[in-house]
Amino acid sequence: MRRFVHESLPARVVFGAGALAELPAEVERLDLRRALTLATPQQRESAERTAALLGGRSAGVFTEAEMHTPVAVTERAMEVVRERGVDGLVAVGGGSTTGLAKAIALRTDLTQIVAPTTYAGSEMTPILGETKDGVKTTIRDRKVLPEVVIYDVDLTLTLPSALSATSGLNAVAHAMEALYARDGDPIISLKAEEGVRAFASALPRIAVDALDREARSDALYGAWLCGSCLGAVGMALHHKLCHVLGGSFDLPHAETHAVILPHAAAYNAPAAPEAMARLARALGVADAPRGLWELAKRIGAPASLRQLGMKREDIGRAVDLALLNPYWNPRPIEREGVAHLIEAAWSGSPP
Repeated sequence: MRRFVHESLPARVVFGAGALAELPAEVERLDLRRALTLATPQQRESAERTAALLGGRSAGVFTEAEMHTPVAVTERAMEVVRERGVDGLVAVGGGSTTGLAKAIALRTDLTQIVAPTTYAGSEMTPILGETKDGVKTTIRDRKVLPEVVIYDVDLTLTLPSALSATSGLNAVAHAMEALYARDGDPIISLKAEEGVRAFASALPRIAVDALDREARSDALYGAWLCGSCLGAVGMALHHKLCHVLGGSFDLPHAETHAVILPHAAAYNAPAAPEAMARLARALGVADAPRGLWELAKRIGAPASLRQLGMKREDIGRAVDLALLNPYWNPRPIEREGVAHLIEAAWSGSPP
């Protein structure tokens, strides 16, 4: 009989179309009186509309969130937090905005309410990746886990199909690695498989019609499940490579996950047959790595690191960085195998 320990991370989830309307009630429930709304520069208008919902409980907006959570941006945000007497954070956006909220919370332990506009899943995790001097480091701390997550399908309707594809595959990567995590358990595996199934169904429909509300709802449901997996268990080679490539070569986060995903699956497939069987079942295919590659192609996701701007001469450095610190993976981390993985991902060849 299998033995395991399952721990559910504390978080309140409000899910549904129009759910952002519940924000004032959530802010009041948490007794926040000076809530700062965070966003990227591109989502300033959305941040201002969100802040307006809070009336006198708003401390205004800060719209300088950036990809990979640069420490310099966090330091500027901290000045605003101190100057305005902020006692809570409202993050509206994708992983960049959620990352900024987490970075502030790490330093202040302020309450966070996150309203995701993508499928990144970071909102369900106690994990923060920060970048300083070209190096991205990962921190796991309960202080950065948001207290409330508002999943409003309406907020995702303006997410372009291309970004929906890469964001969704980023989430699928969380589930894939949860299926073979050494600290996984049957509950996490159920969430992971269901999350992949939801995305495998939703992403092709979104690629055809970005305003398909049922497909958007399915994808957001999948994001919640996959994000829960990311928050509950340790990740492995796939996430390590993506952090290396993103932090050290300034490659876009979700797009990098989308490119690496089928190749990381192929690398680990011999050592994780049960995980690959469940992944294949969720995708509705016979071979999981090939199925992931074909799904990405079908929904228009980028196929290679070369497309993302990585130079071929950077492959060797990427391999060196991936091997720097020992970490667990179902298959041993070997230079030759990792080099082959990155070469294939750079060229975009099928796994």
